Amino acid sequence: MCNTFTLKNEDGLSFVEESQDRMKLLTIEMAKLDVNKPLEEMNEQEKMIYYFLNCYKGIEDSKIKMMIEKRVETISDDGWKKIIEDFQKLHENEERMERQLEEAHKAKEEERMAILEVNKLKQEADKKVERANKQVEDTTKQTELETKRADAAEKQIKNMILRLSSTMDIKSVASVLNVSVDEIEKYI
Repeated sequence: MCNTFTLKNEDGLSFVEESQDRMKLLTIEMAKLDVNKPLEEMNEQEKMIYYFLNCYKGIEDSKIKMMIEKRVETISDDGWKKIIEDFQKLHENEERMERQLEEAHKAKEEERMAILEVNKLKQEADKKVERANKQVEDTTKQTELETKRADAAEKQIKNMILRLSSTMDIKSVASVLNVSVDEIEKYI
């Protein structure tokens, strides 16, 4: 009923070493099973084949029912306790993992909120820097304008002193303008 096949070439050489052969083909000829054979006379392979062929009937089939009862009898109380303990551990692990996942989500959300806050503060700082740069630019323009005005006034003073000095002596020009002779001389 059960046959195992491996891959070999025409000369009978195996495709791979037998110890490493993972490409075996197991066939089960279910039709060869005598389904009327008593359960006690069946070997393990026959029982397995019978089960596959009739498991859909469930406990309505007397042989399936006996197989299930025998399987349950073979599991000791210690076995059941171990199964229950393993299930409880599995459940506890799942709960712990869910808590850790929730904590990770919470931490990620807090991180996201912190990043948003940092970005908001950065935008505010950028706006302040932009305003400060604008003020510096305005002050620079104002300073340049005042420098130009001062240069123009200086030029006018120089022109006026030069005109006056062409008709008057330096002491008289200093007296009219109410400044020292040294100041007048720097313009001449």
